[in-house]
Parts: sequence; C-alpha cells; structure tokens
Amino acid sequence: MTSMTASHAADLVAALLFILSLAGLSQHRTSRAGVVYGIAGMALALVATIVVASQSITAGAIALILAAMAIGAVIGLWRARSVEMTQMPELIAVLHSFVGLAAVLVGWNSYLEVESHGTAQTRIAADLLGIHHAEVFIGIFIGAVTFTGSIVAFLKLSARINSRPLMLPGKNFLNLGALAAFVGLTVWFTVSPSLPLMIVVTVLALALGWHLVASIGGGDMPVVVSMLNSYSGWAAAAAGFLLDNNLLIVTGALVGSSGAYLSYIMCKAMNRSFISVIAGGFGIEAPSSTEEEYGEHREVRAEEAAELLATARSVIITPGYGMAVAQAQHPVAELTRQLRERGVEVRFGVHPVAGRLPGHMNVLLAEAKVPYDIVLEMDEINEDFADTSVVLVIGANDTVNPAAAEDPGSPIAGMPVLRVWEAENVIVFKRSMASGYAGVQNPLFFRENSSMLFGDAKASVDAILLALSGDGRQAAAPAARQTVAG
Repeated sequence: MTSMTASHAADLVAALLFILSLAGLSQHRTSRAGVVYGIAGMALALVATIVVASQSITAGAIALILAAMAIGAVIGLWRARSVEMTQMPELIAVLHSFVGLAAVLVGWNSYLEVESHGTAQTRIAADLLGIHHAEVFIGIFIGAVTFTGSIVAFLKLSARINSRPLMLPGKNFLNLGALAAFVGLTVWFTVSPSLPLMIVVTVLALALGWHLVASIGGGDMPVVVSMLNSYSGWAAAAAGFLLDNNLLIVTGALVGSSGAYLSYIMCKAMNRSFISVIAGGFGIEAPSSTEEEYGEHREVRAEEAAELLATARSVIITPGYGMAVAQAQHPVAELTRQLRERGVEVRFGVHPVAGRLPGHMNVLLAEAKVPYDIVLEMDEINEDFADTSVVLVIGANDTVNPAAAEDPGSPIAGMPVLRVWEAENVIVFKRSMASGYAGVQNPLFFRENSSMLFGDAKASVDAILLALSGDGRQAAAPAARQTVAG
C-alpha cells in the first residue's frame, strides 16, 4: 500500500470517527464516547498529514510542524485545566476566531503561491484557475468574518464590552451592502485577480464580521455562538479546497452543517428567525421598570425555603447562567440527592438557550453527577409546572419570564419560556432585582406565589442544605408558609 493510499484510508477512518463523535455528543450518556472518537479522529488525521508531508518537505519543516503542535498542545492542556465553566462560551468564541484566521492565512498563501510560481508548479490547470481564484476569495471572506465576529462575541461574553447591540443608522443596509460588494468583488477577482482586491475583500470581511456581531444583542448570544461555530466549519471547508485536503473539507462540512442546524434549533427555541437574529433585537436595553409598576416583591430566608422543600411533593429546578457564575451545581446536586431521599420528586427543567452556550446547563449538571433521567428539556416538562409544589429558579431570568407569553409589547414576546409561574410556589435565587442578560424586567419576581432568595446561589443552596439537616428548621416553619405562598 502506497503512502498516498494509506493517507486516503486514514482520512476515511478519521471522517467516520468525526461523524461518530457528533453522534455521541448528541446525548448525555454517550458524550464521553463522542469526545474519545473526536480525539482519536483528530490524532489519526494529524499523523496521516505529517506522514504524507514528510515526503515532500524538508526535515527542518517537519521539525517546525512538530514544535508548533507541541506548543499548541501545552497551551490547550493548560487552558482545559484552568478554564472555569462560566468561561466556556468566550473560550469557544476565541477558538472559532483561530479557525477563521487560519482560513484567511491559507487563502492568502494559496493566492501568493499561484502568483509566485504559476499554474504549472502549483498543479492548477489554466482552465481551473478561475475556480481557484473564487475559492481563495470566498475562503478569505468567510474566514475574516468568522475571525472578527468571534472576537466581538468573546468580548461580549466576557463582559469586556457592553452586551447591548450596536445601533448604527441603517445597520441592516450596511450588512446587505457589504454582501453585495463581496459578490461583485468576487466576480471581478475571478476575471482579473490582483493584490489590491485581496486587500479590499479582507478589510471588508473583517469590518462586516465585527459589525455583524456587534449589532446583535446579548440575549441572542447563544445563537451567535452556534452561528459562529457554523461559520468556522465553512471556513475550514474552504481551506480544505485550497489545500486539496479531502478530510478538511469533510470535517469543515460536518462542523458547518451541524452548527447551522444548532442555530436553527436555538432560533426555534427563542421563536426567532435566523434573519431576525442577524438583524439584532434582543439585548436592547428596555425602559427602566420600577417595582411599583409590578407591586412589591417578597423575600424568603434559606431556612424558610428548606422547610417548604422538605414538605413538598414535587420540585422542579430551572438553572441559568447565575448557577454557573456561582459554581452552585455541586450543592444543587447534593440538594437533589437529599430531597429524593426524603421521597420528594425532583426534576430539572432546562431551556434550550439557558446560559450563554447551547448545552451549558446540561454540562454543568453532568459535571455534578445529576442523574440524566431527571434532566428534562423545556418541551418535556413545561406541562408539569401546574402540578408542581415548588420551583427553584437558580440564576435563570429571561428563560422564565412570563412577559414572553403575556406581554405582546415585550422585547421577548413570543419566545418560548419555562412556565414556572404556574407552580404552587416559586423561589427565585438572585443577587439583586436587576434585569436579565436581555435587559428585560421579569414580572415573575412580583407574582403572589413568588419569593426572592437574595445572595450568592452557592451560599444560598448551602444554607438550605444546612437547614435541611435540622438546624433551626422548626422555628422557620410558620414564616415559610406565609412568606412564600404569598
């Protein structure tokens, strides 16, 4: 078997492993296997690439490749060990930016190689040169949009810049104008390629990527993350065409298509169209709302909440980004265990866009070893809230906002939400009465059956656990009934 044949076989096996990885990551129970498949596929692809490259490049170049891989591996392992779960969304955004930047560099290198050596030495037939020019242009455009868009997403998710959308006059026309200019430039470049056109399309794409994400509000960030995931996949596929690398094409197509489908799922969960996300909307700061407009909120102490939970028949916990910030998943898992031992039915209701990353809450709960079978999606549990004794809203806000279902004038009107307010009692864990990430006030906080448990979520759950063990619980019992039930 020749080395080229072996390389093609390795590419085929690696592609199958990547497909198995995506299939495994679609479910909690098989997610670990999915990660293993992905690691194995990538390792095989790297080894095959180096073996093939070793036959056409010098030993010094191979040494540089291995050195770069070693440096990247060290950095990757360090970040994997040091990153907090709350930092995962911005970390993923940064990783997407690397893919986009790589696609830009590959495109520029491919163009300069053709210009420097001609079609004969680059093995591009003259009649295919126009197609190659189009590939270069499109690859650079997608990569540059992904690069700057991902950087802006990182800055928003890490709170380095304001999450509100940038509202430039005629922002949608600016985006459409940039796309129209790109189409025109692509035709021009295909017919008559030149370095100035390369520079223009690179600058245009960098500016479009920045403006595209900057004009999207914070409430849409989960969709933006999956959207950028799709862009990075198509950028990788474009780089695969330029490098004549079938595995990179297949892998990029897998990432691009799965990211696009995930974006569709996210948009459906928010009752939004993909175009409306690109146009922005969520995250526009709503007019300030005072408590007098909704009535007075009620506060509850941890001891009172513990008494209510101890006597409950069924409990549903709806987590949000606040749980991730407080790193409260482990105390929440322990609370779940203790309540189930007391005979209380405990389940979790997870909104598709809870947190700032698709699947964010599921990963946190899996990390804390919460049983998979009691973690349910919104569509699976929404009908059960009306028959639930207590709902614990831990760090969630926009995903449990009744204004989405009841206020046609709300910025989040029509967005499917967890109907927690239908339960007998609702306890909301929050640090303050501030609005959520989408900048919309939540009337849930002022409902007759809702009470606020202020403070750090982890500390609050720990206090409930302490109270459940018997410390001071009886003394709090009368107050619990009156305060929480309203």
